[in-house]
Amino acid sequence: MSAVEYTIDGQTYEGYFLTPAGKANAPLVVICHNWMGVGENEKQKARIIAEEFGYAAFAIDVYGKGKRGTTQPECEALMYPLVGDRAELQKRLAAGIAAAKSQKGVDASKTAAIGFCFGGLCVLDMARAGMDVLGVASFHGLFRPAENIPQPIIKAKVLIEHGWNDPMATPEDVLAIAKEFAGSDWQLHAHGLAVHAFTTVGAAGDATQYHADTDRRSFAYLKTFLAEVLG
Repeated sequence: MSAVEYTIDGQTYEGYFLTPAGKANAPLVVICHNWMGVGENEKQKARIIAEEFGYAAFAIDVYGKGKRGTTQPECEALMYPLVGDRAELQKRLAAGIAAAKSQKGVDASKTAAIGFCFGGLCVLDMARAGMDVLGVASFHGLFRPAENIPQPIIKAKVLIEHGWNDPMATPEDVLAIAKEFAGSDWQLHAHGLAVHAFTTVGAAGDATQYHADTDRRSFAYLKTFLAEVLG
């Protein structure tokens, strides 16, 4: 896995890129990070995508090189400005996709995106903004709509893996996003024993908690989804 720097508006960002062994011109999966920034969680997911699923993986960065959170206040200070300025977030997401597609050894015409927590909101915004991805998959994502796109036209296929007991995405939020995405090709799997961050190994709080069965099941759904979207 190699670090890749790219620039947006004069600022340096740092993603991570991994290709499957012995496979040239592989379809591409872009990975969007949680509220901490690109870290071990995203690298672990990239290894699954490349080594088990057989796709190229690129973990993009929307905070900037070296900007990472380790405490709740630090993470909030990084994430909340972008949640509140979706046009800026979407600009950074589009640039990350472009950086991923420019890497050697990928088939840029076959690109999907996955994201976790805040990254789940990011991939849903990719779909809302009509970015050049064939499908997006959100894991324990935030569902808050993008105020700058009041009536999105969703062209990408959408997979949502959701913990039903997630306090950050309530049943009312689920109904709202179903209404927002009406008319598009979307599917949602709600997992009854899961809260937020169910794929994040090591999460152990009341509201954020790793759940091995839901992690395994949700990635089985993802593998099927990517095979359909990327061929």
